[in-house]
Amino acid sequence: MAGVPPPSSSSPQDEQNLSQLDLGISLALYAWPALTLAVQSSWGGPQSSDKRDWICGAISDLLRDRPDTDAEDLEEVLVQVMNDEFEVVVDDDSAAAVAEEIMQMRGQTARGEFGDIQARWQKWKTKTNGRDGASLFRKVEARDEDQETDDDEDDDDDDEEEEEEEEDDDDDVDMAEAPSLVRTSRPKLEPEVDESGFTKVVGRRKR
Repeated sequence: MAGVPPPSSSSPQDEQNLSQLDLGISLALYAWPALTLAVQSSWGGPQSSDKRDWICGAISDLLRDRPDTDAEDLEEVLVQVMNDEFEVVVDDDSAAAVAEEIMQMRGQTARGEFGDIQARWQKWKTKTNGRDGASLFRKVEARDEDQETDDDEDDDDDDEEEEEEEEDDDDDVDMAEAPSLVRTSRPKLEPEVDESGFTKVVGRRKR
């Protein structure tokens, strides 16, 4: 039986559900004013935009690997990652709102309901005139296709489009309504396991 691949453990429907959830997570995080401001201000260093993309993938992996994750768990992860990667403390309720939003989309995709995510996707493409929307969707596809060989070319395009996004989106964050953020120089948190066995995500630093 050597050389015979094992049967696939996921159906095409499962793959579609996961792909739509990946897209929803990316849309929610790209629309989070606190994260947008941190990226535009380069508070995470020159790799700030890459860190945002990494966060999208990390949240997706967390929800897949730990299906018992709830909105409160996810909020804690978002707050911690903002601290670890951007040295920012988010002391408003925006992380909780984003976490709840993602969990709602998780429930929708589990039921095969993609209408809300597709509506957000269309709104995002309209807002960015399709340019940055295409970049965002390519990032989601790259994760689903296990980084195919043409990803390197996409990454080059993404870098150029991200630079344009940072210029064009300057007006998107109203500084009068900017999220309540506090820069902090606290040391990076070490991995911790709470009583329920939940391991907090430890971010990577790219400076």
